[in-house]
Amino acid sequence: MTINLTPTQILAVLGVVVVLLWVWRASARRAKAAANAARAGARLLSLTGRVLVMAGVIVGVQWLVITHRGDTVLLLVVLGLPALFAAYTLTKALTITSYESPRSRGDRR
Repeated sequence: MTINLTPTQILAVLGVVVVLLWVWRASARRAKAAANAARAGARLLSLTGRVLVMAGVIVGVQWLVITHRGDTVLLLVVLGLPALFAAYTLTKALTITSYESPRSRGDRR
């Protein structure tokens, strides 16, 4: 049994194979992009949840100390310590740092 194919048929088969490979790769890229987007969204949601829980804990402790007022030093610590952490984080986030371009091979410092 011999298979006789014309050059046109061979080109048609090759074209179909190329199109199938192209569609397969495109769908794999789309699936990867969708997975990355879902992962980024989950990370943001997870971070938001942790921030809200920690804020709730801080507010709860502050409320407890303020309503059952006894020691002024404890009140200052409970109100001041979270303020210090927040100030440090905001200062670090809002500080503009200088940009140093990468050195090339012949540059000296």
